[in-house]
Amino acid sequence: MRPEILVLVPIYAPTLAALEREYAVHKLWTAPDPDALVKEISGKVRAVVTTGSSGIESRQFEALPRLEIIGCFGTPHGGVDLALAKRRGVAVTNTPDSITGDVADLAMGLIVAAMRRIAEADRFVRGGRWLSGLLPPGSGLGGKTCGIIGLGAIGREIAKRAEAFGMSVCYHGPRRKADIAYAYHPDLASLARESDCLVVACALTPQTRGLVDARILDALGPEGYFVNIARGPIVDERALIAALKDRRIAGAALDVFWDEPRVPAELAAMEQVVLAPHIGSTTREVREERGRKLLANLRAHFAGQPLPTPLT
Repeated sequence: MRPEILVLVPIYAPTLAALEREYAVHKLWTAPDPDALVKEISGKVRAVVTTGSSGIESRQFEALPRLEIIGCFGTPHGGVDLALAKRRGVAVTNTPDSITGDVADLAMGLIVAAMRRIAEADRFVRGGRWLSGLLPPGSGLGGKTCGIIGLGAIGREIAKRAEAFGMSVCYHGPRRKADIAYAYHPDLASLARESDCLVVACALTPQTRGLVDARILDALGPEGYFVNIARGPIVDERALIAALKDRRIAGAALDVFWDEPRVPAELAAMEQVVLAPHIGSTTREVREERGRKLLANLRAHFAGQPLPTPLT
């Protein structure tokens, strides 16, 4: 008999199809009563598949006494109780991959889209408004300054791309990078004042939650643009909405939000805001790589072989 697995949330369709060919798959998100489904299959499920962002709730974990392995499509960020898994003897796997270039590409695309008003121009043409006049000009990138919050791997790749567009780069972080010549600002407000476009590329931690607040946005100023490809809670969303409404900043481009997938209606209504549905790592190449690694982990487990990419 094929091992029975529970897939908690939708994943890349080709990977899900491969799972269904090899295993008896139960899809939690399609169940009219998810709790009832878990109860019904609790004695049969040997594996759970989830995503790094969704993880697995402790109550779901506890409800599956025969669980042997949790396969994450991506890397869990606190969504899987690794201590509980260790106590239960449940293996946890992830799919380490390189998303750095893809996220940096999107960040640069959002910078260009916001400053050159590309999304707004698309709506302008589609809405027939070009017949009545011209779209007001955007802002060129050459000679402008890109301020980056968090100069880790992704931040460095964004910096390379910004330089290729003729921008100068400065950055803020907990400490100066010894191998980087870009101007370092230990004070975030100072970075914002120097920036024509302020990009968030740091991790969400207790220290960075709410880091970009009204004071920082005011320092960015009425000709400055704000871009976030990191995590929604790093910016005070209500302060950002107020700054945009009052034109205290020129515009914003956002791939992440506080309460995804729910996006504030105020942001959706603003012409000077570019919105994306958290697609920084959403490329076919990354999804295919994650799918291959997820399947390899499950196959190895059920074959009694070492796991390629275990977390525990």
